[in-house]
Amino acid sequence: MNVIAATRSYVDRIVSDSNNPGMKVLLLDDATTKTVSTVYSQTQILERDVFLVERLEQVDSHEAMRHLKAAVFVRPTWGNIELLCKELAAPKFSEYHVFFANVLPNEMLRRLAEADETESVRQVQEFYADYVAVNEDLFTVNQRSSLRLSNDDRGDTVTTRKNEMIERNISAILSALLSLKTQPSSIRYQASSKIARLIATQCSDRMENDGIYQFKNRNTMLLILDRADDPVTPLLSQWTYQAMVHELLGLNNNRVKIPVHADSNKKVEEVVLSCTQDSFFAKHRYSNFGDLGGAVKQLLDEYQAQTHMNERISTIEDMQQFVQRYPAFRSQSLNVSKHVSLVSELGRLVDICDLMEVSQLEQDIACNEDRTTQWRSVLEKLANPQIKAPDKLRIALLYCLRYEDSVNLDRLKAALDDAHLPPEKIILIDAILKYAGKRARGPGLFGAHKSVLAKMTHSLKTSLEGVENVYAQHVPLLSDLIDLITKQKLKDNLFPAVSCVSAAKPAQLIVFMVGGTTYEEATKIAEINTSPTAGIKILLGGTYIHNSTSFLDDLHDAFGLA
Repeated sequence: MNVIAATRSYVDRIVSDSNNPGMKVLLLDDATTKTVSTVYSQTQILERDVFLVERLEQVDSHEAMRHLKAAVFVRPTWGNIELLCKELAAPKFSEYHVFFANVLPNEMLRRLAEADETESVRQVQEFYADYVAVNEDLFTVNQRSSLRLSNDDRGDTVTTRKNEMIERNISAILSALLSLKTQPSSIRYQASSKIARLIATQCSDRMENDGIYQFKNRNTMLLILDRADDPVTPLLSQWTYQAMVHELLGLNNNRVKIPVHADSNKKVEEVVLSCTQDSFFAKHRYSNFGDLGGAVKQLLDEYQAQTHMNERISTIEDMQQFVQRYPAFRSQSLNVSKHVSLVSELGRLVDICDLMEVSQLEQDIACNEDRTTQWRSVLEKLANPQIKAPDKLRIALLYCLRYEDSVNLDRLKAALDDAHLPPEKIILIDAILKYAGKRARGPGLFGAHKSVLAKMTHSLKTSLEGVENVYAQHVPLLSDLIDLITKQKLKDNLFPAVSCVSAAKPAQLIVFMVGGTTYEEATKIAEINTSPTAGIKILLGGTYIHNSTSFLDDLHDAFGLA
């Protein structure tokens, strides 16, 4: 259930293929460029007998290099087939070894064969990596605007685009199954979501009609969910490293841009945060912010001991100043310097945005029911000039989701208007209720599926034991669903099966979130996967990995048009 290992295995076979020895050019498309770059750096690829990494659509602008062979790794699309046919009409390389990232339809193979008049293609294979592996147990399709899939009111002008988006999700799911060599014994979906049902049904039909999916490993459940069932998780502030970087700075294809100190000519610097290329990040990506500062300080202490420097370092600011004073440190230990800069910037943003106060209220709204007190707190935060507009909007959205039946929407919108939020942001109040209000989502959010006794027991336990971390009270709905699955209590009426060979407890669970998943959910999955008592291994996938900014942008795209 390790998608990074599966992807790396495919890339290894492409660049080290015994049928294609010696120096070669690696030709990729936009999707496979992201697939490869998340598991190997370009330097690592170039160390593997690869002379050049190039995009397939850009090859036409190069001179012929007939002394080199080409390894081609692309998605099986008609666009890529036509680019290959154009290349084969006037070959620039001596041989072509073509690898497709998913199942290649016969008509595409036939078109490619017809175009290969010079017999330059030496082999055609299918390597199933039609997704981007981010963590060992997390993958994404990298598809924006996918909240449109949950909106049935959009006009016919987007039907073709919508079908393409659906097909892309199905392809990624099936590719993940093939790369892990597993065939689900059951496929279940969220009953409240038409799109989840459609994707689950399509996946089931294709597996039944194609013999390629016949694997002995069948103790797996595939569960298709809709982001609309839990709109709360992507709205919350985050306090673990990977999730926090994504929320505050944006982590896209393992790359993040951070501001550079005043002595530099550059305003921002792009750095790589990859669990395959950065051992510190791999170890601490799920660490909370408080522990993270201590971990970075320990690295600096170790460096000081090695170089016999005696600098007093006790704060994040001290770390940042130390890095700036010693340029040699940056050149010798760029990786540590990167983490010092990141932690420093995260701390700065937490401070100037008053995020600890914001997060405490967010967690209270998400986890506790206290309408009157929370309403006063919401109004106070909306009137506070130190709190940034995006954070005010998130607080308002959380409140209207929690108290949908009783909230005074006009007054809430007026408070946002007084806080100088533009109309295109205020309209998201109506948009989120249309997308994920009570009538659109399932019954699980805010513990609605739990009995009164269960809620009272949880409340009593919390009041007696206290809360260890007020910034980490929230548990994503996905965690509750996984708990039900492990106890074999997932209700058939809420999560029906389109295919079920076995009703036994699955040893493996693949969850795919239509509309996008989050790093908070990925953190919970990682905790389960590393627990010796969990009794289940889980892989999480989604159309996108959201932070609050991308989630609200996609919400506006799908539901925010007046």
